[in-house]
Amino acid sequence: MEQDEKYIRAKKKVQNLKAFYIHLTVYVLVNIMLFAINLSSDAGNWWFLYPLGGWGIGLAVHGVSLLFYGSLGADWEERKIKEYMEKDR
Repeated sequence: MEQDEKYIRAKKKVQNLKAFYIHLTVYVLVNIMLFAINLSSDAGNWWFLYPLGGWGIGLAVHGVSLLFYGSLGADWEERKIKEYMEKDR
């Protein structure tokens, strides 16, 4: 029973990590394309930095959420439930 729960939690973490890698790959490819368009159309005005920065903030938040998922995710919820159950006795 506990092995199943561990497997489900591990699978969820892997899915979240995979989603982050896909997000990162799309971010890099799209911003390379935007840089090339910017360079070929208007090299004096570096407008590609705006989507790079804005999307970069979103990507950073996505990455940080992965770091905190382990400490505030399902494991944390289970620990808090057990803690409250113990206090209620």
